[in-house]
Amino acid sequence: MMTPFKRLHSLRSLCHSSQIPESSSHLLGSCKSYSSALSNGSESNLRSFYPHLLKGHDGFPFAGVKPLTLRSTMAAELSIFMNDKRMVTTQVKPSAQARLVGTQISISSPGFIYEPYEPRKKIPFLKRWFTRSGWKRTKSDIILEMKNAYAIAKLRKTGYSKSQFYNEAANMYKEINTLIAVGDKKSLRKAVTEKMFSVLKNEIKQREAAWSRVYWEMVVPVVKIRTLRARLIGVDPKDLNKVFIQLTLEILTKQKFEAYDANGSVIAGDKNKEVLVRDIWVFEKSMFHPGAYWRLCGRISTKTQ
Repeated sequence: MMTPFKRLHSLRSLCHSSQIPESSSHLLGSCKSYSSALSNGSESNLRSFYPHLLKGHDGFPFAGVKPLTLRSTMAAELSIFMNDKRMVTTQVKPSAQARLVGTQISISSPGFIYEPYEPRKKIPFLKRWFTRSGWKRTKSDIILEMKNAYAIAKLRKTGYSKSQFYNEAANMYKEINTLIAVGDKKSLRKAVTEKMFSVLKNEIKQREAAWSRVYWEMVVPVVKIRTLRARLIGVDPKDLNKVFIQLTLEILTKQKFEAYDANGSVIAGDKNKEVLVRDIWVFEKSMFHPGAYWRLCGRISTKTQ
């Protein structure tokens, strides 16, 4: 049986060959963690501009799918940790639905979030390195990080720039929330996936039944944006280039909100006060159709994070 010290040496060799820093918070349990709460505690006051936005993972179905092997050297280097199984994306049946909108193409979304993000709980150093469960957790953390790295590397080949995408995501976040606030379903349909549009349309209907109108404003610039997860979804087992990519972003903003009844009286919120709001949104894009663009495909509840 491999001793703990030999295990540690093997893992360090793997991290070096894969170009993953040993100080990674997910691999070696450093003090950084996605589960850390916001220091001012104000996120619980208003997580979005109306309560119907908070419904977990939007009920996206985790349909039965077959694994799609990713042929990469990074995946091969991880075979010792994966019982000779390589990293995989998920696969869905290819859709024949696609419609041309001007010079852009709107592609039918797979309709679910692949491996929805959840914060990883910290575990003590000794437990991580000197127990069977700790070693299993370390293996799982490495696999998650390698999936992220592979998806981002694939995306960069298409000309992806993190700073440029963050600006685009911030604009989309503001635009989509504004469209929801004014109830513009026609414009909203183009900015979100088919599944997400159905969810938002129902939320707008519920909100309009409770409030006559709402005021919503995002204070610019955005306080913080960071990528929490990157995943690929294959649609053709014979062509590894036919994939959708999903990027899960944490978006921290200051917002103003106020709701009115039919007489114009304020019944909720205060547009003179700024509220710090933390949202986790999942953006999706086809990587195999020229002219495809990013759309919102889901939101992840932050209530328990």
